[in-house]
Amino acid sequence: MRLRKKPWIEEAIKEYKEFLFLDEPKDKREKWRQCFKKPENPLHVEFGTGKGKFILGMALKNPEINFVGMEKQQGVIYYAGKKIAESETKIENVRLILGDVSVIEEIFGKGEVDCIYLNFSDPWPKKRHFKRRLTYRDFLNRYKTILKKDGRIIFKTDNRGLFDFSISEFKETGWNLSDITYDLHSNPVEGDVETEYEEKFSRKGNSVCRLIARRPNEE
Repeated sequence: MRLRKKPWIEEAIKEYKEFLFLDEPKDKREKWRQCFKKPENPLHVEFGTGKGKFILGMALKNPEINFVGMEKQQGVIYYAGKKIAESETKIENVRLILGDVSVIEEIFGKGEVDCIYLNFSDPWPKKRHFKRRLTYRDFLNRYKTILKKDGRIIFKTDNRGLFDFSISEFKETGWNLSDITYDLHSNPVEGDVETEYEEKFSRKGNSVCRLIARRPNEE
């Protein structure tokens, strides 16, 4: 769903330029660790950061990990920046990108990322749109490029159709699947953080599916 444009955000978002990149930062490719106070830490990336509840929560729980969140809608990522800026605890291990996942290989170098999060991605339910799903095999092959050899994807959705489609795509492209669940909240994962969307819909009794996919052992 495309949000109605709010003209004031275009100027207000510049307040967060210290940690929020408004132009796809292709000059940071293979240099992301140098953007952080502790460059030796692992690099985790969330595609589709939304308003930032998940990435902020993960950053607070895991100060030993550096996080990058990517979101294509300016009117959404603004609120992620606002959360980080207004956090009672100073957040030094998060960077945000206003950009589209279609250019990730230009933004992240080969083997630069340790872990990718895909949280409640657009399911694109119409059959003619299946190639737009972020777990379609073309995207999975792009993720292989930027992930380390032992890298992984953690995927969550409340859309059973998308989950089943994703399992098939992961298997077809050689990923190693584990920790598959169709009802995450009946057996919560220690250290997991809910997104805004997840919090809202799980309270209504919606089941959440989750899996971990490990990068195939190939060059």
